[in-house]
Amino acid sequence: MSQAESDEAANASAGSAGEVFLAFLKLGLTSFGGPIAHLGYFRDELVLRRKWIDEAGYADLVALCQFLPGPASSQVGFAMGLLRGGALGAAAAWTAFTLPSAIALVVFAFGAGALSGPVGTGIIAGLKIVAVAIVAQAVWGMARALCPDRERATIALGAVLVVIFAGGALGQIGAILLGAFAGLVLIDPPEKPLEDVVHFPVSKTAGAICLAAFAALLAGLPLLAASGQAVAVFDAFYRAGALVFGGGHVVLPLLDATTVQPGWVGADQFLTGYGAAQAVPGPLFTFAAYLGAVLEPAPNGVAGALIALVAIFLPGFLLLVGMLPFWNALRTRPQARALMAGTNAAVVGILGAALYTPVFTSAVTAPADFALALTCFVLLTAWKSPPWVVVIVAALGGAAMGWFGI
Repeated sequence: MSQAESDEAANASAGSAGEVFLAFLKLGLTSFGGPIAHLGYFRDELVLRRKWIDEAGYADLVALCQFLPGPASSQVGFAMGLLRGGALGAAAAWTAFTLPSAIALVVFAFGAGALSGPVGTGIIAGLKIVAVAIVAQAVWGMARALCPDRERATIALGAVLVVIFAGGALGQIGAILLGAFAGLVLIDPPEKPLEDVVHFPVSKTAGAICLAAFAALLAGLPLLAASGQAVAVFDAFYRAGALVFGGGHVVLPLLDATTVQPGWVGADQFLTGYGAAQAVPGPLFTFAAYLGAVLEPAPNGVAGALIALVAIFLPGFLLLVGMLPFWNALRTRPQARALMAGTNAAVVGILGAALYTPVFTSAVTAPADFALALTCFVLLTAWKSPPWVVVIVAALGGAAMGWFGI
């Protein structure tokens, strides 16, 4: 058995689906702040504490998931589960990370009241503020590891400028592409190829099948949508998940077009559910569970939530699994290492730009907000407090600010 095959076998058996489920259930219960913040939570829990993957491998995975359509943070989590526990580990990671917020939003759809009043809105504000600290910690740690020289620091700065001036998903994709090109030009490839340190238990045949399935569903579901409402719902949410880059908030216009405009969901219901989605941890794509539960005509309720939830996540996972075996082969080549070094630096720049907007600008609107964000950052970096503890501190701090009208 070759070294690569031995490493692959070791990685494939390194953990159990149960271990993966418990790790991601913790993340699913505590990961507030949206996809960029989730990447910070993942890095702290899986890279730094559990050491399932190294910093460079994690950044490579983030770069791939940022480049593909779909929910980037959930794709990263799915891939980490696949790496640690195989196919069952991937399923366990998605289920555990998605379940808490999906259940909360379905309960809300059945009539649970949202937080209201000064204390309730203060708690929501505190949960947004803690995302500032989480992302700042991730940017700081990744910058130190992945931008250690002036070339890569310059690439990261260039990525910030591209994202700021281009904006949106196209800006992020452009920053990654320019970072890759700059890596080829500015960074000398190493003399010896790097042993691939991230081995996913996915064959090229399985990858090709997943890519073919993605394309077949994208082309075929619209043709079958007229056969029944359940198929039409699956098609609508599948297209939303397949055609959005960047995940998170970027998917909202597509969901509006596929649920509100056809009259399946009222505009007020849509906005109310979106507000509730901001108050729960986990991926924003679970907003689809709320929409599936309230849409008319049937299927709705729990059945509609399950259809919408599976449909919106499926295309991103098919693309990810389809690309993983080819990504592994590519990144072991010396030129690919230079390309990925530039891409990794660009990812740091993208995270840095996101730290300012939307994370900082939407959360910090007063001096007291900044003080709470700074407190959370110090707790994370200097006191090494667990993220879930910092989330509680931020929520209580936000509630106090709401109570006293600060």
